[in-house]
Amino acid sequence: MSAAAQPARDAASFEMLMRKHNRRLYRVARSLMRDEAEAEDALQEAYISAYLALGDFRGGAQLATWLTRIVVNECMTRLRRSARRDNIIPIVSAPAMHNAEEEDAMAQLPSQVATDTPDVALVRAEIRALLERKIDELPQDFRAVFVMRSVEELSVEETAECLGIAEATVRTRHFRARSLLRESIAQELDTAERDAFSFDGARCDRIVSRALERVCLLNR
Repeated sequence: MSAAAQPARDAASFEMLMRKHNRRLYRVARSLMRDEAEAEDALQEAYISAYLALGDFRGGAQLATWLTRIVVNECMTRLRRSARRDNIIPIVSAPAMHNAEEEDAMAQLPSQVATDTPDVALVRAEIRALLERKIDELPQDFRAVFVMRSVEELSVEETAECLGIAEATVRTRHFRARSLLRESIAQELDTAERDAFSFDGARCDRIVSRALERVCLLNR
């Protein structure tokens, strides 16, 4: 990989990198950890791991995909550690899809364009809160795939690469996740899903600030 393509290992450049990918990576962490504070901690630790490993990045995958894999690995490590403490297995295996045509036959819900009236904004906020609760109730396998595919709108290929699973498994889990959510929230799904797990400026600044403190210590 050329020097020009290599991500820079200085604090200013790394801050730009974090801000560029922060929302996506937080949403992935949040989908796995099911807790905002745990997701922030996992993401910050993943950033430090990424910073230390920047010299090993060779461009075999997109930088965003490489970062996502680091976040997923950090979250899974934390979940396994927690599972050992609680003697609970965190992964729930996905049931097999009966046939490939089921996903193709799944009709998309109609999109609804909301106006900026206070009443509509309140309804959308309530739907988003409901969706987030329902996402948290999904089995972990389904939850991570749903957030990557429906919330972050990653491709099947990139989702599979990030999670280290087959593309067919991504399709199956995404189908099952949406089916489960449809049972609870029906027509509200497509309206609310892209607003799930909001990422405000204060959270972005907090994550970047904490990670930068660690980066500065590493540079001394």
